Order: sequence, then structure tokens, then C-alpha cells
Amino acid sequence: MLTCAFCGEEIMLEEDMKTHLLLSHMENASRCSLCSLSGVSYDELSFHISSAHPETQLGAQGPPHITPPAGRSAAANTQSHKTPPSCWAQDSCDTDAEATHCSDTIDCHKQDITSKSRASSTGETATATIQSPRRRQKAVALSNKDNKGFKYEHSKAKQKRLCSKREEELFSCPMCPQVCNSCEMLQEHVELHLQEQHSSGGSAQEACSPAMTSPSALRLSAAAHSPGSDQRLARELQREDEARQEREDFKKLQKQFGLDGGGGYSRQMERSMEKAVARGLLGPAEFHCKRAEMMESLASGLDDGRTRTQGVLRALSEYYQTEARDCVHVWLSADTDHFCSSAGDTGWGCGYRNIQMLLSSLHTIDAYAPLLQEKAVPSIPRVQSMIEEAWKEGLDPHGASHFNQRLQGTRAWIGATEIYALLTSLGISARIIDFHRPTGPDNSHPQLFDWVKQYFQSSRSGRLPPRLIQTSMPPLYLQHQGHSRSIVGLEQRRNGSLSLLLLDPASPASDTRRLLSRDTLPTALKQLRKPPRNLKHTQYQLVAVQGGLSAEEKQRRIVGSRTLCAERIP
Repeated sequence: MLTCAFCGEEIMLEEDMKTHLLLSHMENASRCSLCSLSGVSYDELSFHISSAHPETQLGAQGPPHITPPAGRSAAANTQSHKTPPSCWAQDSCDTDAEATHCSDTIDCHKQDITSKSRASSTGETATATIQSPRRRQKAVALSNKDNKGFKYEHSKAKQKRLCSKREEELFSCPMCPQVCNSCEMLQEHVELHLQEQHSSGGSAQEACSPAMTSPSALRLSAAAHSPGSDQRLARELQREDEARQEREDFKKLQKQFGLDGGGGYSRQMERSMEKAVARGLLGPAEFHCKRAEMMESLASGLDDGRTRTQGVLRALSEYYQTEARDCVHVWLSADTDHFCSSAGDTGWGCGYRNIQMLLSSLHTIDAYAPLLQEKAVPSIPRVQSMIEEAWKEGLDPHGASHFNQRLQGTRAWIGATEIYALLTSLGISARIIDFHRPTGPDNSHPQLFDWVKQYFQSSRSGRLPPRLIQTSMPPLYLQHQGHSRSIVGLEQRRNGSLSLLLLDPASPASDTRRLLSRDTLPTALKQLRKPPRNLKHTQYQLVAVQGGLSAEEKQRRIVGSRTLCAERIP
């Protein structure tokens, strides 16, 4: 008589026991007693136990927790838990080896099962099975082999269905791809990140985004998981990233416009000479000599004249009298000297150099010379001081606040409004004309050229032939995004096209001096001539000088500059 190790049923023949094991226990649905898994076949349950409950595999202490199908008696359950672990090697059979494995196990039952523990009065049967070491080793080997084959054949989807956790119970780390099962574990995990960053001396802090280690991000990550926590975390990190980007952009703008506290004209000039000494281009004695000359020039408030080129308009007047026959009319401004950038103002000094060109021209005009405080062209630091004095008089308070009432000792860029404030403080009438958008094809500004022509035609002092008109009008200050230049003339060709003649502070003195030679002037003139196709910025502003101001007019201009407005064309 054979007894089933799962349900305790007694069967006479070995073939009937095999059939019983196959039909009752290997194909019927079972459930796992270690978790809530049920409604699966015996093969799926065996794989589930081997992967999800590895502590119940062969060699572990105690039997595996397989609950038989519905209909088994309590006695059968008790009997199955008393079976040694080696008897469960047959649970993973699913090929022809299963029959051999099961046969070996049944033979073991024939030889080793004793009946002295049966209890016939209660109907319960308890069987103690003892296997020989040889058969136990063979059963373990067959079971391990069959388990590996079973795992290989099962698909990834079935393993995920049997072993995966619920998605809503997972918490993602905001600093790495790690996933935690609870918010407490996530908090401990993030604290380990912070400890590693602290122990590494801040290197990890630099590698990781500041927004990811901020208190708000840690607070949102470690808080109880809710449907909207990810959105709150994303919004918080986005706000912090935007604030950081705004601070960086503001620092870049300060540096670009010379408001970062890096020093002004004198400091930049000294650094330039120090670099020349380090490269061997300047000796120590020459360095100290140039530095003393610079300090003396700054103390006097006058430009040292190293970047100044005189006689440019006179050379142009002589050239147009005999050459350039394709021009039917040429208008030239009053005599104007060219001032180019130096090592002390490279990258930011174009506005100040254009003021120097304008003042050099005003000194040659009788109507304006008495209004000028300086008897010579002032230096850049002195021009900065003059603009600050204009602010103190009440001119352009909005612009003054933009520069924090201070220009000296900085590399701050200036524009048309600062030129207007300086000229008004000197008692000189000035206008700002704003060409705020293109008025011609290809982003050109034909109305700007027409306005410049009308400006030079308003002068009646020219007595030369109509082809060349040498006016007494000061040059025009031309401002656009990132740069400024001075308009000293205008050409009109036979086809009616107009070209501006511009003096550019960015042009080195060596190029400008080529205008003084008859041999190189035609080539150098190409750098001054700018037709409409060369002026394609979106916006241009002109500052035009038009006479002097009385005391009453100056006061009205000061009051009106509180809301300074330009004349917009169109």
C-alpha cells in the first residue's frame, strides 16, 4: 500500500500513484501559503516559490509552503508539512525526467515508509519517510536541473506578474536612478548622498545640480507619496533653476557692460601693460615710465593724444575736389579729429571716443567753443566725471539710477541719452532721433539717410561749388546695438544713391592715417563709405547738435529729461 505525501491518500499500485500525483497535484491549481498568489498551475507555483521565496528551496530549513488545491483535508495538510525537504524535489518536474524522478521517490516510499505512526481511530494518517543519501542526492540533482530549464523557458512577462511589487509603493530618488519601497528608506538613501557630498569636500556638490540638493527638493522627495508630489517637485526645481539662471545672466550682463567692479580705464590700462611686460614686449623701466605718463594725463583731465588723428576732414575735402567724379554731391561736417580705442578702453569705450570726436569738432566752431568747459579734449575718466555732474544737476534721473549714479572707475557702456545729458549740461541744444524700425527693403533705413541729407543741407555757410559742400555742422553721433560711430559726411552718386561717411573708434590709428596720404586715401575711403545695405541693424539713434541753450531753456530741458523721449521716425 502506497501513501501520497501531499494528501495522504492510500494507493495500491505504483502506476496509480504516478497518475494520482500528476492529475491531483501537478496539473490542478494551487496557491502559495507564503503570499496571496493563487489560481496558478503547479509548474508556475514551483517557479514562483523558487524565485520569490528562495528561502524554501532545497537545502533550506523547513518545507516549502505549497498549499494544495481546494478539497484537501486538514490531515493532508498536516501530513504534507511533516515531509522532509528532499521529497519536494519532484515538485519542479515537467518533462520525461519527471516520471523517472517520481518513480524514484515512490520506490523510496516503498522501502522506507513505516506504518507505526498511523492513527486509524481519527482517520488521520502520518507518514515518516526516510530516503537514502544516494537517492536524496539524485533527487536534488534532478530537481536543480529541471528548475533551471523551467526558469529559462518562462517568459519575462510571467515573471513580472508573479514577482513584481505594486507601482504605487515605489519612491524614486531625485539624485540617482535608485527606487525605494518606502519614504523612510528614500529619506535614508538621500541622506547617504548628502553625507558622501560632504565627505568629498564639495566636489559632488559641484557635480550635482544645486536644485537637486536644495531643502525644498529633499522635503518634497521624503514626504508621503501622493499623486501630485512629482508635479510639485518639478515646479520647485524649475523655479530654483530659473532663479539660478537669472542670477548668472545678470552677472554676465554686469560684466559685459562693465558694472562688475573690475575697474575702469586706468586699471585696464595697467593690466594691459603688465601683460606686455610678462610677454617680454615691454621692459620694466618703460612700464613705469608709461604708467607715470598715464597718471599725469588722468590728473590733468585731458586726453594724451596717443589715439588722436588730426586733419582727416581736410584730406577728404581735397580729395573730393579733384577725384570721385561719380559723386554729384558730397557734404562734409566741420573739422573733426578721429579718436580710436586704446588698451585702456578696448571693448567698451566707443561712446566716450565718439564724444571726444564731437567735442574736437565743437572746439573749431565759434558758436560752441565758448560753451565748453575744457579748452582741450577731455580724457575718458574726465568725460565720465562730466556725465556724473550732469546727473547731479537733475538730467536723466532714470539713466543715472541705471548706473547707480556712478561711472568713474567702471567700464560702463554709454549711449545716446548720456551724450544728450552731457551736452545739455554744457548749455548745448541736442536732439535724439530714433529710427526704431527698418523702412526699406532688406532691413535697410533709407529714411535715416534722407534725414542726414537734410541735416547737412540746412547749413548755408558752404560757398564751394555744389559738388562739394564743406559745412560748419558738427558730426552726428550714430548709435546702434553694441556700438557707436560718428557721421562726418554724405555722398550722393549720379543714380541718386546715398552713402554715409563714418569715423569708427574701432578703426586703429594706422588705418585712419592712410586717409592723410593721396596714394592710400582711395583705398582707405572704402572703410568710411557705408551705403544703406551696410546698415541693417533693427534700430538706430542719432544725436544732433543744434545751437546753444539759454539758462531758462536749459532748466526746461532738465525738467523735461525726467521723462526723456526721443523723436521717433517713422
